Amino acid sequence: MRRSLLNATLQTALNLLVFTIVGTTLLATTYSQTRQTIARSEQTEKLKLIGQIMPSNLYDNDILKDTLSIAPDALLGTAVATNAYRARLHDQPTGLIVEAIAPDGYSGKINLIIAIHYDGTIGGVRVVEHKETPGLGDYIEAAKSDWIKGFDGKALDSSATQAWQVKKDGGQFDYMAGATITPRAMVKAVRKALEFFSEHRQELFVPSGAAAKSSQER
Repeated sequence: MRRSLLNATLQTALNLLVFTIVGTTLLATTYSQTRQTIARSEQTEKLKLIGQIMPSNLYDNDILKDTLSIAPDALLGTAVATNAYRARLHDQPTGLIVEAIAPDGYSGKINLIIAIHYDGTIGGVRVVEHKETPGLGDYIEAAKSDWIKGFDGKALDSSATQAWQVKKDGGQFDYMAGATITPRAMVKAVRKALEFFSEHRQELFVPSGAAAKSSQER
C-alpha cells in the first residue's frame, strides 16, 4: 500500500514537473516570437507620431538613422537610455525629437515625444502611452482633443516662468475642469525637456562620427 501511494505521489509530481516545463517552454517560445513583432508595431506607431510633429520639409537627412542615445536624465524623467532623432537641413541642425516622461500624471507615468526646433521652440508634443482616465484625462491625446497643440511654438522665457503652468495656477495652458493633475504633469514635463535641450543643444547635434573621433583622440 505504501509503495503504491509513493508511486502515485511520484507520478503526480513528475506530471506536474512535465506540465511546468512544457508550459514554460511554450510561454518563452511565444514571447520570443511576438517580441519583435510588438517592438516593430510600437516603432511604427512612434514614427507616425514623429511625422506629426516634425514635418519632412524641415529636414533632408535620414532622421531615422541620425540618432543618438541619451542617458537617463532627471529633466527628461527617464530611468533608462532613450533615443533622440536629429533633423538637419543642408547639413545644418533644425530640430530634435526627444523622449520624455511625465512621472506624475493622475494615473501614473505619461510617455511623450517632443519635437524641439533648433531655436528652442516647440514643434509639437505627442503622447505615446498613458493611463489617464478615459473621458476625463485622456484629452491629452491629439486624437481626442486639440489641447496638446497648445504647446506648439512655445519656448522657455526666463521672464515668464509663471507662464509654464495651467491657467488655474496663473499660467497660459488650458485645462479641463476636474482634471488638472494631468495637464500640470504634462506642462512640467515639456518645460523640463526644453531646459534639457537648452543645456545640451550643442552636444546633441555633434555628428556621430565626429563625436566618436573626438572620443578616440582623447
